[in-house]
Amino acid sequence: MNRRRPGALIAAAVIGAVVLASGCSDEGKPVSFDSGPSSPSGNASPQGGQKQGGQKKNDDASEKNGAAAQTLLPTGPKAEFTTQSSLGDGTKIGVTTLKGAKSGFTGKVWVWAPKQYFEEKYKNSGFPVLIALPGGNGYPKNYWMGTDLKLQSSISEWSKTGKSLPFIVVMPVLNPDAKHYYDGSDIPGQPKMGTWMTEDVPDLVRANFRTFKSRDGWAFMGSSSGGFVGLKSVLKRPDLFKAAIASGPDIVPDSPLWAGHEAEKQANNPEKLAQDLIDKKGPEVALAFQVGTKEGTVVPNVKKFIDTYGKGPVKTRLQLIEGGTHNAHTYVKGMGEGTMEWISKQMLAPVPSS
Repeated sequence: MNRRRPGALIAAAVIGAVVLASGCSDEGKPVSFDSGPSSPSGNASPQGGQKQGGQKKNDDASEKNGAAAQTLLPTGPKAEFTTQSSLGDGTKIGVTTLKGAKSGFTGKVWVWAPKQYFEEKYKNSGFPVLIALPGGNGYPKNYWMGTDLKLQSSISEWSKTGKSLPFIVVMPVLNPDAKHYYDGSDIPGQPKMGTWMTEDVPDLVRANFRTFKSRDGWAFMGSSSGGFVGLKSVLKRPDLFKAAIASGPDIVPDSPLWAGHEAEKQANNPEKLAQDLIDKKGPEVALAFQVGTKEGTVVPNVKKFIDTYGKGPVKTRLQLIEGGTHNAHTYVKGMGEGTMEWISKQMLAPVPSS
């Protein structure tokens, strides 16, 4: 399984730690997502770029799906965020400690809002949410919160050309410790990481940000073990989430903590969940897989899943990343080569007020 050989992904986390160690001038200072950078040019599109051919299609899709009516304003209570780092466009990655009311687990969550979020014309519009999960242990850091992997800056640039929606990116810790993998699940007798990931973390986002009521505004993105959690979470809770980007993912649960709990383990198996969704004929989910061509056994495992379960309500897409390895940098490259554009077309876009 991928999680047994996370070297490249751990390397990415180490790089992120180095970046964090160097810090930024505002690190540790309070940050508010109620206000932000001044608005760019007034002729920016709902995805942040200049109005151009192809944009009208996304506008029409949002209007058709009732994006404006689906907006949910922040419900409160507000969390206290401090600055983790800053991007060149003035946006900031904030961090807070979340005490999960439903799971009982307490952990850190990092959040970034795109520049469009602070524009006056979108002040009454919801924004789509992307919950980004790391590979490796995913504790005590989520390496996507570092600026070295350029996830946030890439989304910022892609949103200007229509390759991506301007997602709010949410980065919770993946596991409660560095000893075990918890498969993003409520394993009996263990911290309820499934509830944390699919209920407590979204509740935090809804409390502090303008989001969408519809599941069409919610997606996961993850690599390796995080890819498994994102994949499983969407298939298990299609009532809450519409899409997932699963990069070099594990396909089946394999935490040793499942010992003696086979029924619960299978209830968190993407293969079983996908088949159940097919049998029930929905709701529809969009699963974008990414695999580097040098990932060995991962490629056939992903292709087998797509061939077996990619039908009916389970919509799938595979991005083969030429020369790519089991590495977070590889997966960001793949997102720019088509994955983000495909996922964005499945979701609600922010709608300007005029």
